[in-house]
Amino acid sequence: MSICELDKQYVSNTYNRFPVTIVSGKGSVVYDEAGKEYIDLGSGIGVTAFGVADELWQKAVTEQIGKVQHMSNLYYTEPCAKLAKTLCERTGMKKVFFCNSGAESNECLIKAARKYGFEKRGADCYEVVTLVNSFHGRTITTLAATGQDVFHEQFKPLTAGFRHIAANDIAAIGTIDPKKTCAVLFECVQGEGGVNALDREFVLTLDAFCKKNDVLLCVDEVQTGNGRSGALYAYMNFGIEPDLVSTAKGLAGGLPIGATLFGAKTENIFAYSDHGSTFGGNPVSCAAALSVIDRIDDKLLAEVREKSEYVFKTLTGAKGVESVSGMGLMIGIKTEKPAKELVAKLIEDGILCLTAKDKLRLLPALNIPFETLKKAVDRIKAACAE
Repeated sequence: MSICELDKQYVSNTYNRFPVTIVSGKGSVVYDEAGKEYIDLGSGIGVTAFGVADELWQKAVTEQIGKVQHMSNLYYTEPCAKLAKTLCERTGMKKVFFCNSGAESNECLIKAARKYGFEKRGADCYEVVTLVNSFHGRTITTLAATGQDVFHEQFKPLTAGFRHIAANDIAAIGTIDPKKTCAVLFECVQGEGGVNALDREFVLTLDAFCKKNDVLLCVDEVQTGNGRSGALYAYMNFGIEPDLVSTAKGLAGGLPIGATLFGAKTENIFAYSDHGSTFGGNPVSCAAALSVIDRIDDKLLAEVREKSEYVFKTLTGAKGVESVSGMGLMIGIKTEKPAKELVAKLIEDGILCLTAKDKLRLLPALNIPFETLKKAVDRIKAACAE
């Protein structure tokens, strides 16, 4: 049986895969089992921050595997402690909880927010306000936090205590009741919701409201974080200081990890046994993450912004392109042709990209060579114009 046939017979039917089996690669170029070459503009949905088979990442991972691959959280490990220190120093946050995924990092964030509300205002202060078209995960609770009905219908009843307001609707902020709302949670760029960046005025108004009313300001940086937006974390582009931040995806460059960062108001909200994770802070994943975070410096971030500007400038107004949205190397392209048809055509042309709602979505490696990016964008431009 082929890999495709084996997968269809034995793997749960939760993914609508493209008919491509990737077997190897280097950087932003990958190869299928027939040896065909593809430029990867998806990076595992924003995960392989430095591309495939990155040598520094491999070195960090293999060295740690040779020491200890796992140790329970009953003991200390060096990579976990060093990664927490690095994240706090780079963000100004105070403490970190490690887990395995973006959904888990949001679960942790929500638990922390609810405990904060309970301690500040009592048992009735548990509501978390999120935005319409948001996406925060696929567990029952993070589905409830997600502001898209399409994800809800078959899994009700969802966890209670979530309300959604329209993104960029400043008037809607006034409907938030501080007596029962413990936190507001949002993505600076709604990825699964269509790669739409929030308006600066909306974010700053929300920030001011939360500070005035002692409502926690929480940012989901699962997809936008770790250099993707052109800043280390997307909230930094708005000049705000969140109380809680969740992140995952690109943090460990391809290994499972999630992290919840706690600010000054929330750093001591959890006590012994309030939360936990068997694999959280895994030393191999943390070693991988250190190799990633340490290289996301000002020079790389400037290159991310430069590449972003090139893509926006080249595709905005191009034939067959209606609009370009997003931030940094998290880009949505609204096209005249159906996005799924274009993705299939681009696979034939040796380009791997994604969709979000009715748009093409690009999430290339942060260090994709400029010439490789230009070649891929040229093919996208040509496919849109056909």
